[in-house]
Amino acid sequence: MISTDVTIIGAGCVGLTAALGLAKKGISVVVLDAAQGLKTLTEPELRVSAISSASENIFKALDVWQHLDHSRSCAYQTMKVWEKDSFGQIEFDATDVGESRLGHIIENNNLRNALITEAQRQSNITLLFDSPVSNIHNSEEHVLLTLSDGTPVMTKLCIAADGANSWVRKQLNTPITFSDYDHHAIVATVKTTEAHDHCARQVMLPDGPLALLPMSEPNTCSIVWSSEPNHVASLLSLNEHDFACAVTAATDSELGVVELVSKRVSYPLTMRYAQQWVNQRVVFMGDAAHTIHPLAGLGMNLGLLDAASLVELLDSGSLTHQSLSRVLRKYQGWRKAEAQNYIAAMAGLKELFSGVNPLKKIIRGIGLSLTNNISPAKTNITQHAMGLKGNIPELARNVDPI
Repeated sequence: MISTDVTIIGAGCVGLTAALGLAKKGISVVVLDAAQGLKTLTEPELRVSAISSASENIFKALDVWQHLDHSRSCAYQTMKVWEKDSFGQIEFDATDVGESRLGHIIENNNLRNALITEAQRQSNITLLFDSPVSNIHNSEEHVLLTLSDGTPVMTKLCIAADGANSWVRKQLNTPITFSDYDHHAIVATVKTTEAHDHCARQVMLPDGPLALLPMSEPNTCSIVWSSEPNHVASLLSLNEHDFACAVTAATDSELGVVELVSKRVSYPLTMRYAQQWVNQRVVFMGDAAHTIHPLAGLGMNLGLLDAASLVELLDSGSLTHQSLSRVLRKYQGWRKAEAQNYIAAMAGLKELFSGVNPLKKIIRGIGLSLTNNISPAKTNITQHAMGLKGNIPELARNVDPI
């Protein structure tokens, strides 16, 4: 029998961030995951995340930032967004808000490895990889989990951070609201003849956005191309040369000629929103609670803010039934409201930039151009994108250790 204060199901970046934050407040934590632990980093990973300044603050506060392989990450100082075949565009610069960078592009496994490395240094964190959970019993007094090898785990609180297809969510019959974005995303790594110059770029196409995210090498970018399923299928059917030509044309040769240097992977995009984020002593966070369109690169950052928010609200004294219920209600109200705002914003942006209606195109062009020339509006957007504005947890504001 394993007995602990908190058990986290899912050793991804969000779950491990929650584990570290709670452990550094003196709470004992067990982390369970069916996957393996540290992963060897060789070729550039296809799945990357745009890590905001707020998320960087969280990682620094938890002593994680120092463990990253910084030779494999790229700080970006500027961002450019434009619409294909239109006069509309907007550019953001970190110096406009007194910062040196807008964020970092980091491979997901680079982040996860850094989190695991710091977690291994904490005496009150137990990491159990290759340990799938086979059963969960949730009650008002405790949560009892059973591992696939029969080991029972008794815990005062269970955090479900087990991804978009959450096993915990299904086991507890947690209702979700979901909507198919009618988009699939293609991710790949490309080389370009022109250097990215630490600028993140995104072109809005009639059937979806295409992002060029700068990586550590000056002529290497990660691309995320979101489009209708039939269009994605046709793009995937192209040979490497023709696909690269399609990217070059779609991006208006912004970085010169594009060369594909990796395989292409696609996945469907679906909005998910758990109607309950709290079920007795089980709480959901990250993709287990919400998934949104990658149009603005916010998914990982929203999950990290979930983790930091619960860390702020919870301490060892609040694990009793009455106190815990109050804390979890506050967490649910706080984070559900934030997720709703971003889900609505992403849906609105997707709808605004879809299609080739001439009137909508003119409105979009005028809107982008006006915003680009109105400093207060652009500053507000920049600060929100960096995660430095709004109701954010203390960990995201303060880079000093807990």
